Amino acid sequence: MNPDRQDLTTISSLTLAHYNERADDFWKGTREHDVGQNIAALLKHIKGESPYTILDFGCGPGRDLKTFAKLGHIPVGLDGAARFVEMARAYSGCEVWHQDFLRLDLPDGHFDGIFANASLFHIPGRALPRVLKELHATLKPDGVLFSSNPRGDNEEGWSRGRYGAYHTIEAWRGYMIAAEFIEVTHYYRPAGLPREQQPWLASVWRKPGR
Repeated sequence: MNPDRQDLTTISSLTLAHYNERADDFWKGTREHDVGQNIAALLKHIKGESPYTILDFGCGPGRDLKTFAKLGHIPVGLDGAARFVEMARAYSGCEVWHQDFLRLDLPDGHFDGIFANASLFHIPGRALPRVLKELHATLKPDGVLFSSNPRGDNEEGWSRGRYGAYHTIEAWRGYMIAAEFIEVTHYYRPAGLPREQQPWLASVWRKPGR
């Protein structure tokens, strides 16, 4: 089916169903992934004294929530997949919100940082401007958003049961600037490989201060 003709509710529900049905396998496959570089990139650029209040946007089964908590911060998870929410609460002991990315209900000016590791690419391009503005609003002034997405040539659609949008840095920068973020830095992962072997685009953005 042409993704442009699918409504956003259908796109979201089918993607979440995929994750709910495969939650245990996903956890086994990602539990040992090292995203220390990404966590450090977020924390490095948050201003002020810790501990920081951090929204783990798309927290999955809670791997990174537990890391943030061990580092002494105050992480809150958010995921649309009910199985992931259940797993993350049990594994991390942290507060985890069950919210669809396309139907967010977030407090204004609450978080020092947002960690969106392999999550924002699931948002269709036509919904992305609204979601980014909602994330901007939930950050404190000078707050920081980290994102890591599989990169591409600005195509989007279905892949192995999940919806994804794959942006170039130029296109991603356009979305973020339109949502009133200021670019801090970006890089490609895994580190130390030729660009063609680095499928992940990581970037750090700041909400302007007052």
